[in-house]
Amino acid sequence: MMNKARIYLSPPHMSGKEQKYIQEAFETNWIAPLGPNVDAFEKELAAYVGSKGAAAVSSGTAAIHLALRLLGVGRGDVVFCSSLTFIASANPILYQGAEPVFVDSEPETWNMSPMALERAMEEAKKEGKLPKAVIVVNLYGQSAKMDEILAICDHYGVPVVEDAAESLGSTYKGKKSGTFGKFGIYSFNGNKIITTSGGGMLVSNDLDALQQARFLATQARDPAPHYEHSQMGYNYRMSNIVAGIGRAQLEVLDKRVQARRAIFDRYVQALGDIQGIHFMPELEGTMSNRWLTTLTIDQDVLGVTPMEMINALAEENIEARPVWKPLHLQPLFAGVRYYPHEEGWSVSDELFANGVCLPSGSSMTLEQQQRVIDVMTSLLRK
Repeated sequence: MMNKARIYLSPPHMSGKEQKYIQEAFETNWIAPLGPNVDAFEKELAAYVGSKGAAAVSSGTAAIHLALRLLGVGRGDVVFCSSLTFIASANPILYQGAEPVFVDSEPETWNMSPMALERAMEEAKKEGKLPKAVIVVNLYGQSAKMDEILAICDHYGVPVVEDAAESLGSTYKGKKSGTFGKFGIYSFNGNKIITTSGGGMLVSNDLDALQQARFLATQARDPAPHYEHSQMGYNYRMSNIVAGIGRAQLEVLDKRVQARRAIFDRYVQALGDIQGIHFMPELEGTMSNRWLTTLTIDQDVLGVTPMEMINALAEENIEARPVWKPLHLQPLFAGVRYYPHEEGWSVSDELFANGVCLPSGSSMTLEQQQRVIDVMTSLLRK
């Protein structure tokens, strides 16, 4: 019978100050969507990341959807998107009736391959159908090669949406992740580096576009004493209570990043010398928040598969996961065009086949991490 306490992959980690902001919302009866916490959360997050403004919404997915709508993406348009990511990065392309084209990762960041992106752009130009936008994902907290990707997109005049759902608090060449594209998005889902239980944020230096995002996110209600609507809108705004949780979480974000990076370092110290184990790299000049500690297993060297490792951990009541299944392999996107890193070499397929995500919650104790390491070492050193 299993009696060891469950170790989760990435559980919420409250600061203890959330209740103060929630209490204020109750005392002032700001319970409905919008209110002082929402306004303050937008300002505080924009100040933290260094963008001119932010719009608080119900999820990171909603933020991507609004970004695509603001960029005029519609039926018949094409949007390029990283393939190695959670499906929420690409679903909004479908919401807008557009067609996704998936771009592979490269080995140094596990994120969008500039080589594959360049080929995709060249072909799109020849076909006379450049994408309306490119969605670049920063996987597991690691920034993509933004200089190279932005240079390609700028050359072809294509705007970038930076999906920083997993990388809040990370930096690329000293600048905060999520602030490189025309729009950036963050997620505050329960498993993220900071959480509001559910929620997201759209950031941009285009304040007019953000005002339009807020308008669309509140059912696109025109200014009138009655309910007047001339455009289709959404119910996407964040509630004042949820924003209060976010404000308290934002205060401890840097501590959460430090904790996750320390957890990553301890895993590397304990397991990094085992031949056949390779941890997710950190590109020079960047700092990853190490939202999840991820590694790949050389199955020929170790004689162990990722699922055998995940199952061995599960037997000890420890949650681990495979790396994201690439979107070009998902049944929903069967037949969608895909550009591998190099002809005949799909990096994201390899990462999915060999990758494992280890428990990385910022509230994880040394004893809990040791439990994970003990299972791993006994499995790998057999």
